[in-house]
Amino acid sequence: MLRLGIVGLPNVGKSTLFNALTAAKAAAENYPFCTVEPNVGVVAVPDPRLDRLFELVRPKKQVPAVVEFVDIAGLVQGASQGEGLGNQFLSHIREVDAIVHVIRCFEDPDVVHVMGPVDPVRDHDIVTSELALADLAVVERRLEKTRKTARAGDKEAQLELVVLERVVEELNAGRGAREAGEAENAVRFLRRLGLLTAKPILYAANVTEDDLAAGGGKWIERLRAAVQSHHEEAEIVPFSARLEAELAELSGEERREYLASAGVREPGLDRLIHAGYHLLGLQTFFTVGENEVRAWTMHRGGTAFDAAGEIHSDFQRGFIRAETVAYEEFVRAGSYKAAREQGLVRSEGRDYVVQDGDVLLFRFNV
Repeated sequence: MLRLGIVGLPNVGKSTLFNALTAAKAAAENYPFCTVEPNVGVVAVPDPRLDRLFELVRPKKQVPAVVEFVDIAGLVQGASQGEGLGNQFLSHIREVDAIVHVIRCFEDPDVVHVMGPVDPVRDHDIVTSELALADLAVVERRLEKTRKTARAGDKEAQLELVVLERVVEELNAGRGAREAGEAENAVRFLRRLGLLTAKPILYAANVTEDDLAAGGGKWIERLRAAVQSHHEEAEIVPFSARLEAELAELSGEERREYLASAGVREPGLDRLIHAGYHLLGLQTFFTVGENEVRAWTMHRGGTAFDAAGEIHSDFQRGFIRAETVAYEEFVRAGSYKAAREQGLVRSEGRDYVVQDGDVLLFRFNV
């Protein structure tokens, strides 16, 4: 399950966004939102393809892929030294797959900003600095131990030392650990350390409804310039926390009408989830049967063998083949039986690279 941690300064719209998630029944009509802990919620991944498969097959139920959102306590300047909830805040971030950094991009005299005037660039820099300072403390402790081991001739420690010293350079320059190593083994090592700035990050810009309809408003470009100076490929998703809160109170049809009247194509929550999938290189495949149609999440580039393991270890252990049909072809045929009769179903081996939207039926023997 994808886990996204929502972070940001106090009074930027973070809690409003999370509260909208907890009430967003319409976004998960067939998977009721559930709160696992007071600050953790699970919500369905919106995917019209799953709805269409359910309409065609008419099984007993449909099961969407899900995302877990973690509402992490508001960060304050000095959190890396224990200010506010300090270490508790930072420890929660270490447990998520990716970070959603909510930044306030609206002015409202009724909503006091903890730092005074609204300034998205300043807010971005405060959170980025606190994460970097927390990482720097972790890396410096590790460096001391690694240097001793490397001097003793340990080859693995010598390789590790190169990465750690590069991390220190990046953190001291105000950038993140993610910039310190592009090699896959270096990235894995940095994530094993639990470094906050090694985690993928996307930015959620909380704007007014008018600015959202207009494409983002004046603050977005300033924020984009600041973000790209730290992380060129980072994505900024504009949303309106106030709009999301209002949408959460509406039924499916009412939501669609409200979005249309606001000049917005889809809810910000949906766009955040899709951006998270893109950020982490994830995709969806489907399984279809009399009892259920279900969406599953896997990494892009993964094989049929990997997909089998997402369902159950027995499917992977006893893998024989994956009977595969593309989503579009399945819909045109109208059923799995019809797709097979039309020669649209392919028999693929364990090394087949699964494509987004594939409908898979696994044959296995345990």
